[in-house]
Amino acid sequence: TSTDRFYPDFVATLNDGRVLIVEYKGQLWTDTPDTEEKTIIGQIYEARSKGRCLFRLVGKSDFESQILDAIRAA
Repeated sequence: TSTDRFYPDFVATLNDGRVLIVEYKGQLWTDTPDTEEKTIIGQIYEARSKGRCLFRLVGKSDFESQILDAIRAA
């Protein structure tokens, strides 16, 4: 990021070979400039991977559904 490094919370290789990257944010951290920057970085990473990588920034309430939706989407 512009102020620090970005270490995602979870990185997993899926059975089909894709890589899933998940950044978890608690309720208090969802609307910060740092979170916005990490979201943009993740979206660029996913877009440039040509379908090989998935990125999701998730919170407690949508953790499971966001991950399952990402895996099923492609």
